[in-house]
This record gives sequence, structure tokens and C-alpha cells, in this order.
Amino acid sequence: MPASDFIRTWLEHIRVLSVEIGPRGSTTEGERRGAEYCRRTFERLGLTPVWESFSSAKSIFQPHLLGSLMMLAGFALYALGGVHGQRLGALISILALVSELQELGFQNNLFRLLVPKGQSQNVFAVVPPSGEHRRDLLVIGHIDTQRTPFIFRTPALVEAYKAFTTVAFVTFALQALAFSVGGLLGGLIGGFLGWQMDWSGLWLAGIPAALSALVLAAICIEADRSPFTAGANDNASAVGMVLALAEEFKVRPLQHTRVWCVCTGCEEVQHYGMIDFLKRHRAELVDPRALVFELLGCAGPAWLTREGIIVPFKPDAGLAALAETLAVEHPDWGAYPVKISGGNSELADCASAGVPAITLFGLAPNGEAPHWHQVGDTFDKIRPPVMEKTWAFTQAMIQRIDQGD
Repeated sequence: MPASDFIRTWLEHIRVLSVEIGPRGSTTEGERRGAEYCRRTFERLGLTPVWESFSSAKSIFQPHLLGSLMMLAGFALYALGGVHGQRLGALISILALVSELQELGFQNNLFRLLVPKGQSQNVFAVVPPSGEHRRDLLVIGHIDTQRTPFIFRTPALVEAYKAFTTVAFVTFALQALAFSVGGLLGGLIGGFLGWQMDWSGLWLAGIPAALSALVLAAICIEADRSPFTAGANDNASAVGMVLALAEEFKVRPLQHTRVWCVCTGCEEVQHYGMIDFLKRHRAELVDPRALVFELLGCAGPAWLTREGIIVPFKPDAGLAALAETLAVEHPDWGAYPVKISGGNSELADCASAGVPAITLFGLAPNGEAPHWHQVGDTFDKIRPPVMEKTWAFTQAMIQRIDQGD
């Protein structure tokens, strides 16, 4: 089938997901309907889809709301609770900071135990190679869409939010450190040296954290009241790519590479779907590689060289070098490297599981993410000329992987 036919197929997948199904918030009925569409598509192609359910948080904002409330509680206890309050305030501040770090690193933590949960699902199908099976390739796109909070309405607000999150983390760390000295270590140090010291004045070090926590709590509350986006670019474009590739490889299998076409749930709430998939299937993968797809319908082709919120993640060096080589060999595609701060893709989960991965992420050359988490992320914004270049770039990358490059 000509490449133009696959582009039309890809475009139709985006239309169905973003128009007929519409918003697909994590653990919602819309997300489930999106997963059912993926399952039906795999079945129509003659593949055997696998449906795997899991429990997930419903919101990415609720853990950070809980963290901000814990920091405020720690501040109040230290300032007003006497010696015992100082100790308890220090412990709560440390626990909140550690949980924030674990959440940003996609690890189990106190927040994940406490926030409300719902049911979600991954859907995937496996396409065997035509010849000897030497390696596995994961192609990954997430079904769910995010809410549309005020902080994502303009690029300037997004940049301001990224800067604020860094400031908030620093102030949280300062409070935890100062309160640890005053509430936990002060008595031990004073007793060892024979000093009687009053550490109560260290509550002043918590004022910046308390102010940051108030702002963060307000941001989280507003965000969880905003509507979900229809998510044509983020991330129906990625799911559509996965489904179109499934059809491509069903028609023309790779020679030595088994392809796992993975449509995940709950990426927007810190990647519960991808984490669940890798826990179940990492041991089955043979010399694996992963291509993660994000926002492929409006800009690019581009690949990530760095991502992360406080905790950084980078692509596999070999896959990054392959992307650079293809960009040089095919200047007509206009492919370029990009990086993000204040966000993560499912590359982070692959890297944590020891799966070499790279994210093809359709950021603009200046780093802006078109229509990211906005009400305006609708089907009419999708640009077929961009999709054609991204399809060519992706296909070339997969062929090189199949050849063992």
C-alpha cells in the first residue's frame, strides 16, 4: 500500500479518536472507548489484541495538591506546636519532599497510596517478523488526554509554570532541611556539645515554602476543575501512528524485528499504563528498543534529547545518533532535536526498565508544544504535510533498527 494511503489511514484514526470519541480523560469512559477503538482496529487487521486492566490515579494534580497541603501542615506545626510540633513538622516536611521526588521519578510513594483511583487499560498487539526473530521494537502512544488548566493556555504561562515548579521544589527542600536541623538534629547536636539552643526561629525558613504551597494548591484545584481536551495532537496523533504502523507491518512485516504496537492508558497521570505494561512484559522482550510517540500532528519531525521535571531522563545514545544520521541524510524532512523541561514522556519508563528508547516529539523548533493541554487541540489543527515527513522519518528509523543499525 502506498505511503499516502497509510497517511490517510493515520488521519482517520485521529479523526475518530478526537471527534467521534472526543475527550479521553484518564480512567474515564472516553478513555475506555478510545481503547475499544484500538482493540477493534487490531482485530480488523487480523491481529490478536491484548487488553490489560490496571488501577490508576485519576489526576496528575492531586498528588501535588496533597504535597502542598503536607508542606503547609509541616510549616504550621513547626511554627506553633512547640518542641513536639517542631519534630512532627520536620517529619511531615521530609515525607512530603521525598514523596514529591518519588512521584516525579515515577516511583511508588505515599501520594500514590492516598489519592483516589480508577480503572484503566492498555491495549496492544504483536506483529511477528517475516524471518528470524532477533529483537523487539515497542511503538507506543497514549490514549488518554489531559485537562485544560489556566497554566497551559499560552506559551508564556507554560514557561512561567515551569519556572514556578522549580522555585517551589527549592523552597520545599529548604523547609525540609531547616526543619530537620531545628526539629530533629538540633536537640542531638546541642546535647552532644552541651549547648542549650532555641531552634524555634527556623520557622521563618518555611515562609517561602508555605507561599509556594499555597500557589501550587490553587493551581492544582483550578486544574482539576477544567475540562478535558479532545486531544487531536496530544495524543490521538500518536495512537493513530501506532495503529497505522500495525497495518503497515501486517502488510509488510519487518525481517528480524517483532513489533509490539502499544496503546497505553493513564499516561497523563504519571504513566501508570506504561509502568504496568513493562512490569508485565519486560522479561519477554528480546534485545528491545522503543519508539515513544508524542504530538505528531502539528510540528516536527523532531526527537527528544532530554526531558524531565527535576529528575532528568535522556534517550538511548544509539537511537539518538540514528535520528541525527537520518536528519543529515534526508534534509528534505527537516528533522531536528528538541528538549523539554517540566514534562516527561514514556521514554522515562522505558529507561527505568532498561529498555533503550527515544521519543519522537512534535515540538516546534523553539520548543513550544502545539495546542498542548488546550481546548483548541482539535482535529482541524492537524497538518498532513507534517505527518508525511514524520511518517517517512519514523519508517526510516524502524528499517534501520530492523537492519541492526
